[in-house]
Amino acid sequence: MLTLSRWKLILVALAIVFGLMFALPNALSPKAREGLPGFLPRQTLNLGLDLQGGSYLLLEVDTNALRNERLTNMVEDVRTQLGEKKIAFSGLAVVGGAVVLRITDPNDIPAATRQLRQNIGSELAGVAGGRDVTVTTEADQRLQLAFVPEAFAAEAAKAVEQSQEIIRRRIDELGTREPSITRQGLNRIVVAAPGESDPEKLKSILGQTAKLTFHLVDETADINQAVAGRVPPGSMLIPGDDFQPYYVVKRRALVTGEMLTDAQAGFDQQRGGSIVNFRFNGNGARRFGDATTDNVGRRFAIVLDNKVVSAPNINEPITGGSGQISGNFTTESANNLAILLRAGALPTRLNVEEQRTVGAELGADAIAAGKISTIVGFVAIMVFMLLSYGLLFGGISVAALLVNGLLIVAAMSITQATLTLPGIAGLILTLAVAVDANVLIYERMRDEIRAGRSAVMAMDAGFSKAMSTIIDANLTTLLAALMMFQFGAGPVKGFAWTLSIGVLTSVFSAVLITQVLLAWWFRTARPKTLPIA
Repeated sequence: MLTLSRWKLILVALAIVFGLMFALPNALSPKAREGLPGFLPRQTLNLGLDLQGGSYLLLEVDTNALRNERLTNMVEDVRTQLGEKKIAFSGLAVVGGAVVLRITDPNDIPAATRQLRQNIGSELAGVAGGRDVTVTTEADQRLQLAFVPEAFAAEAAKAVEQSQEIIRRRIDELGTREPSITRQGLNRIVVAAPGESDPEKLKSILGQTAKLTFHLVDETADINQAVAGRVPPGSMLIPGDDFQPYYVVKRRALVTGEMLTDAQAGFDQQRGGSIVNFRFNGNGARRFGDATTDNVGRRFAIVLDNKVVSAPNINEPITGGSGQISGNFTTESANNLAILLRAGALPTRLNVEEQRTVGAELGADAIAAGKISTIVGFVAIMVFMLLSYGLLFGGISVAALLVNGLLIVAAMSITQATLTLPGIAGLILTLAVAVDANVLIYERMRDEIRAGRSAVMAMDAGFSKAMSTIIDANLTTLLAALMMFQFGAGPVKGFAWTLSIGVLTSVFSAVLITQVLLAWWFRTARPKTLPIA
């Protein structure tokens, strides 16, 4: 165990060089980091919300609104399917979480039921021939369509996952570094954005559904009657732009925002003002081209979140797959809309349940307190080791502890793990636990010396016989940290991540570095007894 193997020396040297290279940027100013050669790393510790300040939002995915939207879409699907079969009906509406209607001719009920069961909804996963929508017949020639509960629960869960990913893309577009976006419960999402001091800006970006659709304007509809509540079947009344307070548009969308591949803020050279340029994918370009070709001379409405932002005339077919949205945008609002369109539309709206702002001053105070705690803990450990095992053995433990801290900082910098205040607590705990391996090794050496072993045999036994205990102790700590990382959230994950890195570096430094230093000392000094005896 005390042989100075070449691989041990190389491994220790590489570890120290690695630690210095990746920990160094943390000690430099931003200007100095920019001046580093290209081959040197520039990543620094990524501070969490509680250390650098930022915004915290607790968002709830509105699954009730999602259900209502799906039911509204189902109404249009029912209207289309029965219209194709020329089956007369009345009373089509959403009632009590289901779609209900009355078939005019009782002889058409079997055909209507068969048509709706075959074409409404989609296949139900795990059920052969099953669909996620049930169609049941009731008294008075009525039919009822409703979602299968398990199917909608799965769709709601999917909507939460999709919302979480879209939130992440939107925050990334803002340039916020290392946001924490975690799911809480069934339909809640926690967003912690370090460095983003304006929660209102964050809410405006995250809270907007950004659902973009293109509809034909219903030119035959009377606006006044529609405002009074008499909207033609197959159409809908929505708020308008600066030119017209309301529009009646066809409910069925020609093209949807899911077909967009890019959106960028721009400037209208002819009319002046900010605009948003967009481009469709192949399918969207084809559908948009067909729609504009078939409807030259008519108006189409660009609808964002159920509000018309523009309703231009189709003067000629638009077959290039690109276009622009204008609507009295400012530079900032056009850029924000472009961000939303690039990130994608949320499946349903988000409700803000809680919001907090952590000031940069509070974060600076937390960093200062963390530094003081770390220094005090390190000094206390150093004093204990020096008093317990002397200047030589205690000093070697302290040197290994310094390398351990260097490796932790380097590992967290290169992985860009977020350091939080609980993470600092994990770092302090790691420093305390790190010397535990040295204590086990040294105490075993003392036992061997008391048993009459020579110095070299005592040192060898100290490392070899304590190793199983060291591995067991650190393995249980590592498993506990992994469990906290898997099932915890936010600060708990930060603590677990720091502790996990610390466990791995502690075993390396406390065993290998201590072993190399003691072997080098023993080969040089050739002592007859050990100073800790």
